[in-house]
Amino acid sequence: MDRFDDCRLCSLSNRVVLLVPSPSYILLHHQNVSHVHSPKTALNFVVLSTIHVSLVTSSAYYSVVFLHRFFVGTYNVNGQAPKESLRPWLSYSPDPPDLYCMGFQELDLSKEAFFFNDTPKESEWMRAVSEGLHPDAKYALVKLVRLVGIMLIFYVKKEHASFISEVEAETVGTGIMGRMGNKGAVAIRFRFHNSDICVVNSHLAAHIEEYERRNQDFREICTRMQFRQGDSSLPTLSIMKHNIVLWLGDLNYRISELEVDEVKNLIAKKDFETLHRYDQVNLLPKKAVFKGFVEGEIAFQPTYKYDTGSDQWDTSEKCRVPAWCDRILWKGKNVQQLTYQSHMTLKTSDHKPVSSLMEVGIKVVNEDLYKKTFEEIVRNLDKMENECIPSVSLSMREFHFRDVKFMQRQVEMLTVFNDGQVPCQFEFIQKLDEPSYCKPWLTANPCKGFLAQGSRMDIELEVFVNRSTATQLNSGCQQIEDILVLHLDRGKDYFVSVTGNYLPSCFGTALHTLCLLREPIQEMPLETIKELVSSFSSSQLHSVEALFSKEALICIVTVFQEDLMQQPGLRNEFEEIRDCLDTGTPDSLPGSNHSVAEALLLFLEVLPEPVVTYSLYQQCLDSSSNHALSKKVISMLPQCHKNVFNYLTAFLRELLKNSAHNHLDVNILATIFAPLLLRSPRKQDLGEKRKTQDFLRHFLDPDLK
Repeated sequence: MDRFDDCRLCSLSNRVVLLVPSPSYILLHHQNVSHVHSPKTALNFVVLSTIHVSLVTSSAYYSVVFLHRFFVGTYNVNGQAPKESLRPWLSYSPDPPDLYCMGFQELDLSKEAFFFNDTPKESEWMRAVSEGLHPDAKYALVKLVRLVGIMLIFYVKKEHASFISEVEAETVGTGIMGRMGNKGAVAIRFRFHNSDICVVNSHLAAHIEEYERRNQDFREICTRMQFRQGDSSLPTLSIMKHNIVLWLGDLNYRISELEVDEVKNLIAKKDFETLHRYDQVNLLPKKAVFKGFVEGEIAFQPTYKYDTGSDQWDTSEKCRVPAWCDRILWKGKNVQQLTYQSHMTLKTSDHKPVSSLMEVGIKVVNEDLYKKTFEEIVRNLDKMENECIPSVSLSMREFHFRDVKFMQRQVEMLTVFNDGQVPCQFEFIQKLDEPSYCKPWLTANPCKGFLAQGSRMDIELEVFVNRSTATQLNSGCQQIEDILVLHLDRGKDYFVSVTGNYLPSCFGTALHTLCLLREPIQEMPLETIKELVSSFSSSQLHSVEALFSKEALICIVTVFQEDLMQQPGLRNEFEEIRDCLDTGTPDSLPGSNHSVAEALLLFLEVLPEPVVTYSLYQQCLDSSSNHALSKKVISMLPQCHKNVFNYLTAFLRELLKNSAHNHLDVNILATIFAPLLLRSPRKQDLGEKRKTQDFLRHFLDPDLK
């Protein structure tokens, strides 16, 4: 987005400053800046900059770049409370930084924090950070964001605080079902003067063998992390839509293919160059993850894993191989890393904190000169507004998506070419009486944009059927059919047809319909499925054993799996499991135990009517403190719902018998399964959530009788 080529260096207020030498470049340089109040005007502003350069005198410099020092730090604190000063980490440089961005992981490892996102550790570590900031400057807290144990804190020198704007924070959980916050990321985006910056603190999947799961976590974070803009008419901003991205955290990439003693010997010799060759970050396939990111040279020993309170490598039974789990990377121009180091004197955790001091070029605009230039261009714009009508050509007008499946993205590319005489703006617009420009299973990215004369843009048309759209498609009430209207500002509309065929899935299909199926759902004609949905009668139900026989068998096999229901599965394995259930082949479910468990949870979540039906939800809340009344409510369920509830709770009790292996307990299972089995027809408050868990506990813990 930024270009500072052919620019002139000069000195201003003891700072290095970049001056843009030509007005034509200035206008191009600002084509995407949001401080131009009208997106339409901003784009035309660029148009005229290439045609009427003479409008601006060559002495009109208004864009400069100031260098500011950013402290970026990451610390996995292993659930510990602060036991020592953080000054050796936060204040090691002689000069105070202008901004602090500090990320923490595993702030609190308790079950209460995991399930209710509430922890006293937040205030304890906040106080430790505040006391550890550089003593030679005064700082203002700009933003704090936390997801369970992942926390990001942003401070700025008080004299810079007024230049920070458009601050937004978002979180993405990548734990089980893609929402539990034991793994994932938190992020803060902000504008500093005229530069857009995004800071991401992530905690990716653990264990040396979970290499691909870490890559999947990264992709999920990049896809799902979206920031709202101040103008609600503007599209959300993704992480990569910023001038500068700072990515820090416990990335959990390990040193592979070497035994623990080999690694320790290389560390003792300070032969980090050899170790780097076995670092999983350096083994990442090109374009797989962290494309375009830069990391400074690592000249410090691995930061994981130590015995807590010491500098001794892990002496536990597991004897973890040392690794550089804790990393800091960046993406963007005008970033220079001054230092990159660990801080061995801090011994609170089994990780060592890491810091990077960076000098970052921040764009600053002289508003008076900018306004003068802007007004002159707008006056000339008015003269030529009606001279030309924009037009484009489309690579295709009809798109067909074949064999669309539940939770499996399909993408086609639409290329828009500006074949007119003038630049143009385009946008997909709403059709009459429709809430959005497209159906909920379809997106166009980008949905609006600008095309210079003779330029082209690729637009991704993505079809993705999720939990909110699967039911209507499974039942045949809706089809993969839509028409997009591409509108040109001051031009005509173009129509793009999107069609496809959807393969019905047991995910998102009602329990009573599944119980009526005599063969796999994808082998049933759609008309037959429609009839089953509309003509449901309880007397027609076959035994639910057929529905759950395969899942029950798998569940029994996996009860010994460590961290079952708490670690997410792999996307490709879920797709294999879904296909197996929908087609009946192969005979046994593929994939890891974690992927099978997550598929079960997702199946329950997307049921159109939950296992405990909406009509009995309030009675469940009212009887949550009484075991006999709770059992009575379950006896009132329709037969297929009651059978599924009994199967599932029997399976959960089997899991609890093997808690020594799988690390599950009643509270964990109640917290995971209560919102799936007893879904509220409205938004739940915390009190209701606790009551649903109390209700389910009656069927998991015999002592509650």
